Amino acid sequence: MDPNEVPTKGNLIRAKNSMVLARQGYDLMDKKRNILMRELMALTDQAKEIQTQIDQTYKAAYLDLQAANVELGISNVQMIAASIPVENSVKIHTRSIMGTEIPLVRYEKAADSKPPYAFYRTRDALDRARNSFEKVKEMTIRLSQVEISAYRLAADIQRTQKRANALQNITIPRYEALVKSISNALEEKEREEFTRLKVIKRQKAARAAKEKKAS
Repeated sequence: MDPNEVPTKGNLIRAKNSMVLARQGYDLMDKKRNILMRELMALTDQAKEIQTQIDQTYKAAYLDLQAANVELGISNVQMIAASIPVENSVKIHTRSIMGTEIPLVRYEKAADSKPPYAFYRTRDALDRARNSFEKVKEMTIRLSQVEISAYRLAADIQRTQKRANALQNITIPRYEALVKSISNALEEKEREEFTRLKVIKRQKAARAAKEKKAS
C-alpha cells in the first residue's frame, strides 16, 4: 500500500492540497490552450490571405517574365538573373506566446532598390517582372513566418491538450477518490473511537454504582 494512501490526517491534508494544485494546473492548461487556439486561428487566416496574394502576384510576374523573354531573349534574361546578388538580409528572431517559441522574421529591404542591370539594355517587361518577384519574395518571407508559427502553435496545443486531459481524466479523479477514501476511513475511526469511549464510560459508571452499593 502506498504510504500516502494510509488514512491519516496528514495524508488527507496532502491529498487535498495535491487535488487543489491539480485543478489549478488544469485551469492553466485550459487557458493556455484557448489562447493558443485563438492565435492559431488568426495565423491560419493570415496564411490564407498571403497565399492568395502570392498566387495572384506570381501569375502577373510570370506573364511579365514571358514578355521579357520574348523581347530580350531567354539567354539574356538568364544572364541578368544570374547577376542578381544572393539575398542575405533576412534575420530570424523569436518571440514567446505562452511559452511557445515562434519565429519573428525580419526582412530589411535595401535602401538602394535600383536593379543590377542597365536600363538601356532591357525593356519595361523585365522591370515589371522584377518588381513582381520582389513582392513575391517579401510575401513568401511573411508566409514562412506565419506557417512555421502555426505549426509550432498546433504542436504545443496538442501537447497542452494531452496534459489537460491527463489532469482532468486521471490526476484529479485520483485525488478526489483518495480524499474521499481517507475521509471515510477517518470518519469510521472517529465513530469507532466514539463508540469505544461510550462503552468505557458506561462500564466506569456501572463499576462506580456497584462500589457505591457495596459501601
